[in-house]
Formats: sequence, C-alpha cells, structure tokens
Amino acid sequence: MKKRIAILSSSRADYSIYRPLLFKLKESARYDVFLLAFGTHLSQQHGLTVNAIEQDGFEVEVKLNCLPKDGSPAGIAENMGEVMREFAKIWNNAQYDLVLCLGDRYEMFSAVAAALPFNIPIAHLYGGETTAGAIDDALRHSITHMSRYHFTSCEEYKNRVIKLTGSENGVYNAGALSYDNLKHLALPNKAELSADLGVDFNRPVILTTFHPETVNFLKNADYAKAVAAALEQLTDFEVLITMPNADTMNEVIRQEFTTLAGKCSHIHTRENLGTLRYLAAMKHCALMLGNTSSGFVEASWFPTRVVNLGQRQQGRVLTKNIVQCEIETNSILKAVKTALELQFGQWERIYGNGDTADFILHKIDEILAN
Repeated sequence: MKKRIAILSSSRADYSIYRPLLFKLKESARYDVFLLAFGTHLSQQHGLTVNAIEQDGFEVEVKLNCLPKDGSPAGIAENMGEVMREFAKIWNNAQYDLVLCLGDRYEMFSAVAAALPFNIPIAHLYGGETTAGAIDDALRHSITHMSRYHFTSCEEYKNRVIKLTGSENGVYNAGALSYDNLKHLALPNKAELSADLGVDFNRPVILTTFHPETVNFLKNADYAKAVAAALEQLTDFEVLITMPNADTMNEVIRQEFTTLAGKCSHIHTRENLGTLRYLAAMKHCALMLGNTSSGFVEASWFPTRVVNLGQRQQGRVLTKNIVQCEIETNSILKAVKTALELQFGQWERIYGNGDTADFILHKIDEILAN
C-alpha cells in the first residue's frame, strides 16, 4: 500500500521551493502526494496561485480559503486562530504517514500547531535560520520544536537546529531545493522575459521585493516611503516590483508601490511572477533590492548582486554578493552603487549542488520504511 504524504503550502513562495521535490515524490510508485493549500493560494488579490499547483498536475486535497480580514496585528492574530481551528478538523478527518511543512509563516505555524495533539509526524524544511526583523523567527523555531524531522539548507543551520532540539536525530543538511530549480529548469532569456512582462531587460533592471518588518511593524509606512523615494530616483533602471506577502501592514507598502508605478514610467508592479519568470528575472537583473529570503539563497546561485534592506532577514548567512543597508533613501541609493561595483572571484555555493530533492526523497524513503 502506498504511503500518504501531505504537503502544507500557504503561498506562491513555498510552492515554488517545494516544486522539484514534489515532482520526485509524484514519480515515485511508493507515495500518494496530497497538497493542502491555504493562506494566499485562494486569494484573487494574490493571483489565485492554487491554479499553478493544479496546472502542474498535483492533487489539491484541501483548499482552505482563510485570509486575515486585514493586515493589523489583531487581524493576523485572529487569522492564526482561525487557521488552527480549520486544521484541527482536517487532521481529525484525514490520515497521513508524513506531513511536510516549509518555512516560518504564521499560517504554517498554525497548521503545524494544530497537528501536534494528533501526534502526526512532521518534517520541517529550512529550520535553523534566523530573521531578527520578523516574527517569523519565533514561528520558525516553534515549528522546529513541533517537528520530528528536519531538512536544513546549509551546515550552519543544521547545527542550530541541533542546538534548538538538543538532538542530532532526524536532522539533515539537505541543501536548498531552490538550487534544484536553478540547476534543472530552462529559464526564459531576456527577450522572452521582456515580451512576457512588458519590462525591457535590455536595460539594467532592479528586481524589488520588499515585505513588512513584522517586529517593527509601526515603521512600515515610513520604510515604504523611503524605498519608494529611492526607486523613483533610479531612472537609469527599469524597476520590477513584486508585491509583498500578506503580513502585518502589507497594505501600506502595496499602496505606496502602486502609487509610485502610476507616476513613474520606469516602475512596474506585478503581483506574482511565478517560479520560472521570477528566477529568470533574478538571473537577468542588474541587482535585487528588498528584504526577501530569495536574495540570500537563490541569488547566491548565479550570483546576483543584492541590496538587503533593514532587519527582516538579520541573522541569515551573508554571502559576498549581498550589501546590507538601512531603510533610508540616501543609504539605499549609495548601497545600489556599491552593489553594482562588486566583483566576484571563485564562488562557493553554500546551499548544496542542486540535488536536494534526491537527498530528501532518499531520507523520506528511509523514514517511512521504518
């Protein structure tokens, strides 16, 4: 009898990372794979990204339309409780041999916390990381403590998980699944990307993804204005902005960028590029600017120059392609200049060699065989 594996996916971001592993699991005759889609997947505003899962041929067993009423702290807290209640029903009515979760979002925490009383075995991807400028830090470490198995993206994060849990059992340095995408996917070239997105990649492009700082959330309006003011002045570039996650105070950032795009011809906003276009944009852009984790992991594959803003990602490993910068307009403009002048010698990829999906599949085989 096939083993039943559930995959928790709450956003376009984690699904894109899961993707190479999902195809490996689907190809295996040993497993039935079920996607449990929630968070922004069911949101029209965020691109109804559950459709991308189904277009890839995966069965979406659960579609949970459960978004916060707004981006306020109260709205997020109430949504966490709502997600937990809904997943209590899901875990009570379904049987899975293993559940995979990824990352550190509040929705993911709620889904995993609801599984805890049912003693469902959880495998957590990408524990051990730290992001001091976001509540994700506490959520990620909590998910680590609630999980039985751990697949980290590099050796430093593996060691941190061991310290957190007090045990080496079930802790593996698997590398980054994003590297599998970058190693094996055929990415669109500049001409294809330009035609598809309406952004001229023959000019230097700044790829921007800026999420709220959920610890210093009251400062996000000021942060958004500072970033927008810098982008407005960068007229020698095409600026391609992908919109933020549904985190606390995300609306103020969305509004600032929407207004900016309305008055500046070099500014372009998109809700969701999808895996191929986002990775291709990362490959072909002059630099990335923002505070997204992809600026630390995926960008290190090429490598792409990165200006990382603020404290949201503080604590992650800083590779030599990253310039750290406070969220202040003049500082951002100076950091862009500094990043463009970076030169790379021999490059070490600390997140593996692009065979992470095979490694994780092998470990899952061992886990479920026992």
